[in-house]
Amino acid sequence: MEPDPRPSLAVWKFASCDGCQLTLLDCEDELLPLTGRVRIAHFLEMSSAEDAQEPATLAGTGPYDLSLVDGSITTDEDVRRIRHIRRISRRLVTIGACATAGGIQALRNFADVDAFRAAVYANPEYIATLDTSTPISAHVPVDFELRGCPIDRGQLLEVITAFLAGRKPNISSHSVCFQCKRRGTTCITVAQGIPCLGPVTHAGCGALCPAYGRGCYGCFGPMANPNLEAMVRELRHDGMTERDIVRVFRTFNAASPEYGPVPELAAQSAPVPPAEEEPR
Repeated sequence: MEPDPRPSLAVWKFASCDGCQLTLLDCEDELLPLTGRVRIAHFLEMSSAEDAQEPATLAGTGPYDLSLVDGSITTDEDVRRIRHIRRISRRLVTIGACATAGGIQALRNFADVDAFRAAVYANPEYIATLDTSTPISAHVPVDFELRGCPIDRGQLLEVITAFLAGRKPNISSHSVCFQCKRRGTTCITVAQGIPCLGPVTHAGCGALCPAYGRGCYGCFGPMANPNLEAMVRELRHDGMTERDIVRVFRTFNAASPEYGPVPELAAQSAPVPPAEEEPR
């Protein structure tokens, strides 16, 4: 058999909802042309059929020209597997909030995991899990992080095309506020006083929530160099409590290191209660 000259693509899943992998499958108009240029060598969400080149296992054999990794690291087995995947991948790109920031499951990082296990499972002694949910970059070098919960299909295709062409992906690192301006959406914070994470959130969703009168929930994670001090101060001005501010930052990107200072900033910005008057 003649060797296939096309570069190989592998897609891997760790702890996640599969939404980011489905984004690739949802590229209906682009998927067939893509397969003409790329050999999709390992993608269990698409097919579990084994062929002569790539047995359909959770580990894969490789080597692969590009690996897309979805999901966070939550077990010891995950740690072993991602190190193996890194060794057999020439380029490794993480996709989605779980892979880039631990995802919603990283809420465990701030709670008692044993209590969670006991509350959810009838026999928690059979559950093997780590006390934390961490991004892929906490364990192996990553060539590029594509943010979003889920990711944007246009950005995903740009990343695949760029790496296969040997260039840097053209993904802007600016905030959701830029996208609001481009689509002509009136700032809901300025006009209506609605709390919104748009000023510190990475662009990619097209400013969907503000366009429908809702504040940005921060699905795409932190933009480059977010001004958290100003953002926390603004959220406080718009009526959010210290507890609310911490919770809104932890919704989708709980373990994102950029959001680490938020609890301290939220505590610092708490209004000082008025001093009690001395009895006359």
